[in-house]
Amino acid sequence: MTYVIVARWSARVGESNKIEEILRKLVKECRKEPGVLQFTAHRSHDDPNEFMLYEQYKSEQAFLDHQRTPHFHLLVLNGAVPLLARRERIAYEIME
Repeated sequence: MTYVIVARWSARVGESNKIEEILRKLVKECRKEPGVLQFTAHRSHDDPNEFMLYEQYKSEQAFLDHQRTPHFHLLVLNGAVPLLARRERIAYEIME
């Protein structure tokens, strides 16, 4: 079963360019993970402080493994989270 995460991040005022830089690095690292099927980051046209991540994993376990990687800890938990005003994640499964 494909496990999907849609995450929405809102950068604190003045931090959006740092978030974009972090996400560009994160995308490159996540796409190397064996359990990642797709990992795409988006920045809003209407509000440059708003970001959306669309992630597909082979399974929920692959998502849990993703959260244990060194790059997740470095770039997300230690890098991006302190710069965010809001962070939301919703899990989905693909209906086939």
